[in-house]
Amino acid sequence: MSKTRVLTGITTTGTPHLGNYVGAIRPAIAASRGENVESYYFMADYHALIKCDDPTRIARSRLEIAATWLACGLDPGKVYFYRQSDIPEIPELTWLLTCVTAKGLMNRAHAYKASVDANAAAGEDPDAGVTMGLYSYPILMAADILMFNAHKVPVGRDQIQHIEMARDVAARFNHLFGAGRDYFTLPEAAVEDSVATLPGLDGRKMSKSYDNTVPLFEGGAKKLKESIARIVTDSRLPGEAKDPDSTALMPIFTAFATAAETAEFRVALADGLGWGEAKQRVFERLERDIAPMRARYEELIAQPGHIEEILQAGAARARAMAAPFLAELRSAVGLRDFRAQGIKAKGADALKVGKPQFKQYRESDGKFYFKFLDAEQRLLLQSGAFDSPKLAGQCIAALRADARLAEADRHLLGEGVDMAEVERALAALAE
Repeated sequence: MSKTRVLTGITTTGTPHLGNYVGAIRPAIAASRGENVESYYFMADYHALIKCDDPTRIARSRLEIAATWLACGLDPGKVYFYRQSDIPEIPELTWLLTCVTAKGLMNRAHAYKASVDANAAAGEDPDAGVTMGLYSYPILMAADILMFNAHKVPVGRDQIQHIEMARDVAARFNHLFGAGRDYFTLPEAAVEDSVATLPGLDGRKMSKSYDNTVPLFEGGAKKLKESIARIVTDSRLPGEAKDPDSTALMPIFTAFATAAETAEFRVALADGLGWGEAKQRVFERLERDIAPMRARYEELIAQPGHIEEILQAGAARARAMAAPFLAELRSAVGLRDFRAQGIKAKGADALKVGKPQFKQYRESDGKFYFKFLDAEQRLLLQSGAFDSPKLAGQCIAALRADARLAEADRHLLGEGVDMAEVERALAALAE
């Protein structure tokens, strides 16, 4: 059974807080441990440049976020963990996609429209302050997703439009250059309606924009305790009954506690537990989970070279997939190696690839495959799965030797293959 590819981007413009951990980091790491999932986690540092022009902040955030995900349990040996900027194939793919993307599609992007609306309300030029980074943001996001043909992309509802745009761009490329082959899988948005949203110090959603966050690791146990002590509560005195559902302490405690601990805390509040003691209990419960992760985080942050090695290794694994795929895409749009091309007798025709060829490769399921491309690099034959590269090679050798496809080997073909074209390609191979 093939695995579902799930891709998650992490913007590198800040320091993770408690809300980030509960709402995004913890559930994503738990999901990465699934048996039938192939997970891609990348640090979206090119995206960060759209939102931030402070190099020091960008550099620090990249380090802190990488250390945070690793400290929280992300296993770089079981997932693809890399920086966007370490995969040069992504910006190149962005350009290929840009060349097939309609301007009208970008005009409808929510972020761009919001900026235009804000400018209009302020009496400014509609495009004041709008960079091409902001305008083209959805194409870069599409390249992030399509580079690895992700099946699912976990997003909030505000990001669904970007996934729909990625599907539109992918379908357009497939239509223009596929010649019967779909280079790109059409991704699906995995909407995270069930993701926990923690309240901040003032009771509103915990967010840096509200300046109401509780730090995850920054400042250590002391800062965590001080932040919890600042959570707004009412004026009820110790001994007076408290409404558990009216205080931000309750959902924060619940996000870390067991069902039994949560029930006990609710009863204690209703029985008149003082706010000071309640905040102490919240701190102690959170610290029990956070302290071991913080220790790992501090160890990692003190060894930036080690984090760099982990990310470079992740990039190498990712590029092992991205580089050959981009080579196929370059060929599909006509950016081909002259040495592999020959000019047809009729000069008005076009440059064509010189001869049919076999390409052998390994897929994410661990099996080995090969495909047979005609003189124009169109897919004619797609093999079934082999347990070893040797078996796949033996089949290729047999086809090369006979330059034909025996009836017994027809099961190796993929669906929808034109047998007449296969026979013509094999005849060309024989020549």
